[in-house]
Amino acid sequence: DYKLTYYTPDYETKDTDILAAFRVTPQPGVPPEEAGAAVAAESSTGTWTTVWTDGLTSLDRYKGRCYHIEPVAGEENQYICYVAYPLDLFEEGSVTNMFTSIVGNVFGFKALRALRLEDLRIPTAYIKTFQGPPHGIQVERDKLNKYGRP
Repeated sequence: DYKLTYYTPDYETKDTDILAAFRVTPQPGVPPEEAGAAVAAESSTGTWTTVWTDGLTSLDRYKGRCYHIEPVAGEENQYICYVAYPLDLFEEGSVTNMFTSIVGNVFGFKALRALRLEDLRIPTAYIKTFQGPPHGIQVERDKLNKYGRP
């Protein structure tokens, strides 16, 4: 039961949390709190099996938290589930690691009929860990022959 561990409506987000908003359609009979908690669990520290290292690590430090759920206006049985992830969960400077963790495994989860990542907010503390292009923007523009635009 993920709801007891990963659904934390009293959680106050931190400036260093990565915040994700998922549009969730739970399977029939699955309450939105359980669906939101399942997304938070499966995209962070939740697993369907016992892992021997669980006793060595404080999962509370690394777990994602579904902290708010609201119904989607005009859509039956659809909700926006807001999930906060601590920076310690992710490798610094790795877009691949971040996206693999957040969206890599959750879309096939059985408790959900449909799931879509709607929004992602990345804190400045994490953005600063990215090195950017190895040669600078001008070299990249020259290689791509793209000027005067982002």
